[in-house]
Amino acid sequence: MANLRIPLTLTLAALLLVTPGAGGAQGGPAQDRLKWRPPVSPVVVVRHFDPPAQRWLPGHRGVDLRTAPGAQVRAAGDGRVTFAGTLAGRGVIALDHGELRTTYEPVDALVLVGEKVRAGQSIGIVGTGSGHCGSGSCLHLGLRRGRQYLDPMLLLGRASARLRPW
Repeated sequence: MANLRIPLTLTLAALLLVTPGAGGAQGGPAQDRLKWRPPVSPVVVVRHFDPPAQRWLPGHRGVDLRTAPGAQVRAAGDGRVTFAGTLAGRGVIALDHGELRTTYEPVDALVLVGEKVRAGQSIGIVGTGSGHCGSGSCLHLGLRRGRQYLDPMLLLGRASARLRPW
């Protein structure tokens, strides 16, 4: 049998589509669980996902989406708020979607820890602060499954494969 190599991006996209519960709330039709929404509109990527070769090395573990201070931030999918507060001088929101977790920063939260949210629901406004996207000119969106960072654009069907040198 031939040795087939499937690109990592396609494999991750397939896993997101077939993993039960990956899309959020349980109990609804499979199609409803697979609906993801952009957290800001329009979606303009100013810095792409660029994970490090090793977990402890520097890299960009999410995407930065162009926006402006005060812009509305929406939940990418159905979930539960697990964090809504300040970390390292900037507002952060983390949502649990079952096997997946999304993070948003800098954001001034309009939701409370433990609150259930629906895809597209307003969860905060773009804030300012120190560090990453501190000026409020972008929203940093992160995506994790367990301890593994994934390209958040997979949720929106817009991930792109990027070749890296050996």
